Order: sequence, then C-alpha cells, then structure tokens
Amino acid sequence: MVTQLKRFLVGEPIATEHQHNERLSKVTALAVFSSDALSSVAYATEAILAVLLLAGSVALGLSLPIAVGIALLLMVVAFSYRQTIRAYPKGGGGYIVARENLGDTPGLVAAGALLIDYVLTVAVSISAGVAAITSLAGNWGYPGLKEYAVELALFFILLVSLANLRGVKESGAIFAVPTYAFILGMLAMISYGLVSDWIFGSTPVTHAHAPEIPLTGEAVGLWLVLRAFAAGCTALTGIEAISDGVPAFRQPESKNASATLTWMVGVLTLMFLGITWLAHAHNAVPNEFTHETVVSQIARSVFGDGSIYFFIQIATALILVLAANTAYADFPRLASFLSRDRFLPRQFSSRGDRLVFSNGILALGVFSALLVIFFQANEIALLPLYAVGVFISFTLSQSGMVRRHLRIKEEGWRKGIAINGLGAFLTAVVMVVLAVTKFTHGAWVVLLLIPLLVLMFRAIHAHYKNVSEQLSLEKACKPAPLRRHTAVVLVSGMHKGVLPALRYAQAIASDNVTAVYVNLDPDVTVRFKERWQEWCCGVPLVVLDSPYRSLLSPLLKFIDEYDRRYSDDVLTVVLPEFVPAHWWEHLLHNQTGLLIKTALLFRKGKVVTSVPYHLER
Repeated sequence: MVTQLKRFLVGEPIATEHQHNERLSKVTALAVFSSDALSSVAYATEAILAVLLLAGSVALGLSLPIAVGIALLLMVVAFSYRQTIRAYPKGGGGYIVARENLGDTPGLVAAGALLIDYVLTVAVSISAGVAAITSLAGNWGYPGLKEYAVELALFFILLVSLANLRGVKESGAIFAVPTYAFILGMLAMISYGLVSDWIFGSTPVTHAHAPEIPLTGEAVGLWLVLRAFAAGCTALTGIEAISDGVPAFRQPESKNASATLTWMVGVLTLMFLGITWLAHAHNAVPNEFTHETVVSQIARSVFGDGSIYFFIQIATALILVLAANTAYADFPRLASFLSRDRFLPRQFSSRGDRLVFSNGILALGVFSALLVIFFQANEIALLPLYAVGVFISFTLSQSGMVRRHLRIKEEGWRKGIAINGLGAFLTAVVMVVLAVTKFTHGAWVVLLLIPLLVLMFRAIHAHYKNVSEQLSLEKACKPAPLRRHTAVVLVSGMHKGVLPALRYAQAIASDNVTAVYVNLDPDVTVRFKERWQEWCCGVPLVVLDSPYRSLLSPLLKFIDEYDRRYSDDVLTVVLPEFVPAHWWEHLLHNQTGLLIKTALLFRKGKVVTSVPYHLER
C-alpha cells in the first residue's frame, strides 16, 4: 500500500542511464530557476517606497534613480555569474567558487548563508502567495480565508515538494505555465500602462482608505537612500540559481545556462523598471490601511477591476507561491555538493527514484514548514531575515572569481577582474546596509545561524575524516585468527521461535552455547524452567535475577562479564524473534529485541544475530 501510494504521488522510478532525458531546455529552465528572481518584482518596488515614505512624499521621486541603480547592479552581477558559468560548467555557486579560491571557511560561510536563504525563500514566497490569495478572497467576499493562512501555506509547501520529488523535468513542465503567465501579465500591464499614460495621461491610484503620507519626514540623506537601495535589492534574490544548476541543462550546458541567465535578467530588469515607473506615475504607495500591494494598485489603475486585473492578481499569487521552486532546485543540489565534500550527511548526495536529491527536497520542505508555523505564515515578519544571506554569498562568490582571475590569468582576465571586483564591492555595500538596517528586526538571527552552521559543517567533516582514518587499511595489521566461537541465546520464554535460534547457535559454536533468561516473575520462571528441561536441546541455562524488574541492565552486565572469559573468541548474541504476518500486528507486541540490539550496537566486540520465526496469516 505504501509503495503504491508513493508511485501515485512521485511516479515510477527512472533508470540511471536515462538521466540525460531529465535535462532541461532553456524554456523550461527559465521557469525552474527564475521564478524566485522574477517574483521579486512583485515586492521590490514596494520595498523601496516603504523606506522612502519615512522621508515623506518629497522623497518618493527618488524611487526611479534608485531603481536604475539596482538595475545596473543587477546587470553587473549577471555578467559576473555568466563568467562563473563559463568557469564552472559543472555548477559553480557561491560555495564552490568561494571554497576553491578563498578557502574552506569562506566557502562554508557562503554555503550556510545560501542554505538559510533558500529556506527563507520558500517560507517567504509561500506566505506572500497565500497573503495574495487571501487578500483576493477578501475582496470577493471571503475574508474568513485569512484565518487558514498557515494551513494553506503548509498545503502549498507539500504540493511544491511533491512536484519536485517527481523530477526536475516534470516539475519544470508543471511550473512553466504560471511563470510565463506572470511574465505575460506584467509585460502587458507595463506596455499598456505606458502607452495609455503617454496618450491619455496618468491618473493617481484611488484608495478605499487613503494612506497617511506626510509631506516631509526624516531628512533625505545618503543613509536613507542606501536603505531604500538595499531594500530594493531583493530584486536580485535568486539570480545565482542558474549558476548553481548548470548540470541540469541540456548540452552544451554552459552555453544554454548563460543564455537563460541573459533572458532572465533582461525580463527581470524590464519588469522591475516598468513597475517602478508606473508606481511613480500613478502615485502607488504601500497602504498600511488596506494592505493592497503596489502591483495590485497599478493593475487596478491601468485595467480597472475587471478580468485582466483578476488574471494579474492570480498570476502574481501563483508566481509568489512557485518562487519557492527555485529554492527546491538549488537547496538539494547545494546540499549534495556539501555532502560530496563531507560537510553534510552522505544521505544528501544520493539521488532518489526520480533522479532528484530527494533527501534535500524533504529537508527543505520540513524546515520551511517549521518557519511558516513559527511565524504564522506572516511574510512581513519573515522579510527582515531575508536577503542578508544571499548578499553574503554574492560577495564571497564575486571575490572568489577575482582571486581566480588573478591566479589563472586566462584570456580577458583584466576585464573579468573589473566586472567581478565591482560586483563584489557593490554587493558588499548592500550586505552591510542590509545587516545594519535589519539587524534589530531579525537579521541578527541569520548572522548568528551562519557561524553555527559553519561549526556544524566542520564537526560533520571531522567525524567523516575520523571514520575514514580509522577504517583505512594503510596502517592496518592482519587480524589474528579466531580460536573459538561463543554464543549467548537470549530467551524470554519457551516457544517455537526459540528452537531455530538454539539450533543456529549450536551450529556456529557447537561446544560453547549458553542460554540466558531474566527472572522478572518467580512463578513464571518456575514454569519456564520445567519446559526448558524438555526442549533445551542440551543447552545450559543461566537465570539472571532482576529485583527491580529491569531487563537490559542484568543482560548487559552478564554479556560483558561473559565476554571477558576469553580473549581469542568472538561473542555472538543470538536473538530469537517471531515476526507477525501483518505490519500493524507489530504494534501489539513490545519491541524488546530492538532495544537489546540498539544497546549492544554501542558495545565493542559483540556480534548480534536475529533469528526470525515468521508467523503465518
């Protein structure tokens, strides 16, 4: 039943030799790797305006030059990652670039920052998408849906997780339609809005409850501009995704990945600048009373409340939900790189039935679900934690590329240094501003978690290194021959399941078998001894007293003492176990055998063997 359910949800397994069929075309890859970056235009302009409002309406005009500055930074970072794609055709995210060129610690910092940011991407995008859906439902007369925001967010996380477990190619096909619907809706709104404003002039947005915007507020200075610039740089989140996922593209991988990155940046820049321009032209600003998004205000002002507005809102909600898919494409792959380098458990490097890193997908789903529950699907509470990590990764990745140019000095290395150096400087400035402005609002959590993750990575690496050294045959001596076998059979009663265990023990240690029974009830023990004399097959019995009714303590003490009798033997503990015919029948029996095996697993020099006796239906 479990297998059938898995096949229904995930699909039939894919053979390893068919892995090349799971590669992505540029069209599908744009939907898989760009949903996070493209969705950011839904809130990047609003983030800029929210900061500028602190200085009053006189500062709102700065949104345009700030957006142009962000667009230029976007292009610089994009050109930098094109170089990264060419230099690392097997995948060169911030972790690989920083570790190879700057050392282990910078690489692990970049990895930790990205892992945190991917989890936050899922939690923020899903929560924002749910907020868009509940807001639309409220406008259509269903305000009570907002009370189920957490349940809706968890449902969408489950949905996206299952889609990704079905495989990269299949999940890309599923998510392509909403992604391109969002692009079509945004470009249509921008094109129609610009033409309409040029011909008929722009009209200010109307509000059911107008926001209170003072004429002046904080002084308009460099720090305020930097804060607005840093807030708008959320438009850059997800731009590194393609460089992480180069191996997922069809051949030639690097060429296709570079082309897809160029497409993504072009569309992203056009939408971001267009929305910012329309927000300025129509006086769209964040409204703390109605909580209507800036994009919604622009769409309503351009198209009215009709079907096109409804289409744009639905497409925006879907792209916000599906922005999580970029994290699902990159988190498991980054975790597999760390696992390959022995900084994460080895399970993360294994591909599942559908040739995806299933354990990474499941881990991302669980962590993001916990965040959604803790923050009650409130994207506003999650946003201060967002984007700090990705700019740390940006900075380290660009710095690593500068070091690589200086080290290799390939053709065009001076141009590469100029581009990557400028990108590293600008992203470092944004990183510092984000860390300072968002520190007291929650960014301190991310800045604390990153070094803790680095310590965890190093502890895991030290464990694997220790295991490798202890298992290595380089300094190993040939083991001394074993002169005898000693078998101890643990019995809890006299029944059919004990007899095969006794025969097995006599087969491996014919002259050195002992049965052990723990006396938990004197009356039961007397009856057991009587039956033992009849069925014991000549095996001596040792009865251990347990005045405090403990089973494990006397057993473990006896086994340790018994093992010390000989230094040239191997002690085998034999466990007779009967196996019920149905899985649910296991719930009706205690798991004593499992407890004993677990306890003996951590004791040196003992071999534990289970002899099962299968019950019939």
